[in-house]
Amino acid sequence: MINTHAFPAVAISLWLLGVFSVSTWALILVKAVQHGRNGWANRNFAKRFWSASNLQAAADITTKQGGNTSALGRIAAVGFSGLSASGATQDEHDLEHSWDRHEQLQRNLAQQLKRERRSLDAGLAVLASIGSTAPFVGLFGTVWGIMTAMHDIGKNGSATIDVVAGPIGEALIATGIGIAVAIPAVLAYNYFLRRLKAALADYDDFAHDFVNLAQRASYRLERGIRPVVDDARAYRDREARAERARERDSVTPLAVAGKSV
Repeated sequence: MINTHAFPAVAISLWLLGVFSVSTWALILVKAVQHGRNGWANRNFAKRFWSASNLQAAADITTKQGGNTSALGRIAAVGFSGLSASGATQDEHDLEHSWDRHEQLQRNLAQQLKRERRSLDAGLAVLASIGSTAPFVGLFGTVWGIMTAMHDIGKNGSATIDVVAGPIGEALIATGIGIAVAIPAVLAYNYFLRRLKAALADYDDFAHDFVNLAQRASYRLERGIRPVVDDARAYRDREARAERARERDSVTPLAVAGKSV
């Protein structure tokens, strides 16, 4: 007969669940900080990128204003690097070489998208593994505790409360802790997986927009353009122009006729 007292299975299960719990909450904290910083950096870069006058101005923003600190900036940097390489080595303007540059740009952007996915996907497999295995670890401790209780009952010949209370209590604790560890891991995995899919959709949209812009520019960066204006100043100028346009649109024909009289 197996000596259940010789192997502290319940204690090992509880310690293992404790390690799982610490790992889960550490990963939750790390992933939350990663997604928070990533979203903030992407919003700032997108605002600067789309306020540029053309591709060369956007390339200057990507290079000089910390574009590599955001995922969108890294995607744009890879795209601009491909445009610079193709423009330096290919001077043909026919459709054949234009198609080659298009394929090269798409390939470079696709590779960078895969790298960004790997970065965001790091740690999710651990959360999924903990969420799926923690209940079974707790169940193992429960089964071993029941086996210990049965062994004590057979040894003592009675099933009094003082004989079975300890092993059964440990078994119930192991079950409860296993479920308590699994729930945050599963919820965190589902949440960060949804954030991952949303971020990848934004990256893919940005890559498609970048390819379209590069295609309009014949896959070449323009030189000799005016410098990029300050974002706040550009925003105020756009708002002022929009306000003047709204004021012109609000003038009715009757008011115009009255002024002409």
